[in-house]
Amino acid sequence: MERAYDLVIRGGTVADGSGGQPFEADIGVKDGLVAAVGQILGYGAEEIDARGRLLTPGFVDIHTHYDGQAAWDTRMQPSSWHGVTTVVMGNCGVGFAPCKAEDHDRLIRLMEGVEDIPFPVLQEGLPWNWESYPDYLDALGRRRFDIDVGSQLPHAALRVFVMGERGANREPATEADIHAMAAIARRAADAGALGFSTSRTLNHRTSDGQPTPTLTAGEDELTGIAMGLAAAGKGTLQVVSDFADPEAEFAMLRRLVERSGRPLSFSLVQSPRAPEGWRFLLEKLSEATAAGLPMRAKVAGRPVGILFGFELTLNPFSHHPSYREIKDLPLAQKLARLRDPAFRAQLLADQSTAERGFAGSQPRNWATMFLMGDEPDYEQTPDQTVEAIAARRGLDPAAVALDHMLTNDGRGMLYLPFLNYADGSLDPSYEMLTHPDAVPGLSDGGAHVGMICDGSFPTSNLTHWTRDRTRGPKLAVERMVKAQTWDTAQAVGLCDRGLIAVGYRADLNVIDYGALKLRKPEVAYDLPAGGRRLIQRADGYVATVVAGQVTYRDGEPTDALPGRLLRGAQTAPVAIAAE
Repeated sequence: MERAYDLVIRGGTVADGSGGQPFEADIGVKDGLVAAVGQILGYGAEEIDARGRLLTPGFVDIHTHYDGQAAWDTRMQPSSWHGVTTVVMGNCGVGFAPCKAEDHDRLIRLMEGVEDIPFPVLQEGLPWNWESYPDYLDALGRRRFDIDVGSQLPHAALRVFVMGERGANREPATEADIHAMAAIARRAADAGALGFSTSRTLNHRTSDGQPTPTLTAGEDELTGIAMGLAAAGKGTLQVVSDFADPEAEFAMLRRLVERSGRPLSFSLVQSPRAPEGWRFLLEKLSEATAAGLPMRAKVAGRPVGILFGFELTLNPFSHHPSYREIKDLPLAQKLARLRDPAFRAQLLADQSTAERGFAGSQPRNWATMFLMGDEPDYEQTPDQTVEAIAARRGLDPAAVALDHMLTNDGRGMLYLPFLNYADGSLDPSYEMLTHPDAVPGLSDGGAHVGMICDGSFPTSNLTHWTRDRTRGPKLAVERMVKAQTWDTAQAVGLCDRGLIAVGYRADLNVIDYGALKLRKPEVAYDLPAGGRRLIQRADGYVATVVAGQVTYRDGEPTDALPGRLLRGAQTAPVAIAAE
């Protein structure tokens, strides 16, 4: 019998990415594209029974850091465990191209410091079979992945490539420097960069403590690079900033868009230092978009949270003299010491030697720290903090933290919501997510391998905001699906995906919505040089399809690797574009 389709998914409840009401339909796939939506009489070479299942476009995550992992791995996990079928990397101004041979270690130290990916991992894993940014894309273009991968030109690499030591030391760019950077930006866009990214935050430092090379780059430099994209007629601008002077900084970003005409996105979170600052930026964003400027905020659907544990980068005892004696022991030996009553008493009596900064304050911030359970809860109440638990039990909070980290054979973790939780709830995230000019982002998939595990954002966005939230309003399934498919794809010019309609990419998820849930974070030792990383898997993804091929079944990978490097913006299907 002739098979009319390569794949037919039958009887699913379709949230098609448009934001419209879900409907029941079959989906027919041919040659990597959606070929039919409705009641399909023909058969597929492969069929999936999706009755009682939610059928969505594949999720498009536009804020990741797989720049290194994509050079050595075929699977962009954890993102591909969470229904993500397209990622965009090269965010926050960090990446590995362009790069001269003498600057390899410099860019590794920057990525190590900014994104918490260890030096030995990157040193062993990166093949460095490129120098220019187009060379880097060519190297990625020869590889195969489980999802599609798009890249942006990172400002730090660009600045160091053009300016050398002057660029690394944050000296002002000369007119000649700016001209050279603009020319490279234009060539990068022509070669397939989705855009350009930069960082203007003190949170981004090299592993030896130096601020990112782009921190104080002048408006003339940023304008010159943006005009390089304008000359190419393509590419977006991505910015992360401290917004130390919110009005002046936003005005500068607005001028970049006005002059270049290129779309711009910026990272927006609630900071505990200025808990209401995000509101001002949303107001300014609304003014800019009302004036016709293509600007967006990238926001997070849950706290940006730090994890602490004995296998991780930090724990509440990392800077205690007693702990330093055992920190390099194998986990089993370390646990034996920690369970020894005499050593435990000594450890709890010790004082931290960390003087200032994050390591000096946050790992013992008991009033805002929570226990990470087997079923993660990212909107816990104040009575669930380590401090509150200790008070009820009449214990030292440090003892409560120690006991929890000793659970699960010493793999218990503590969770500190660092951003988006200054009010003790996710109400600010709700307001940001529902703003018409905001899109979900900031998962940082591929990065922060020893402290943050937020590559699971796409799953928690769906479970928490459409089904499980009890502490405030929720969102309709179709709205959240649209937000992390069609909206994110449009934000970076990927107009061929994010919608279940004839002619669009057959990137799809079949989801057991009632059973969809996150597992607890865990540590895997599967990076180059035996490096460790935090991972988090999910239950409920029945199948994930990329370009018409099933890449995951029930959370486990198949042999299919249909993912490719994306070369620049992608146009909508001709039939659709002509309507």
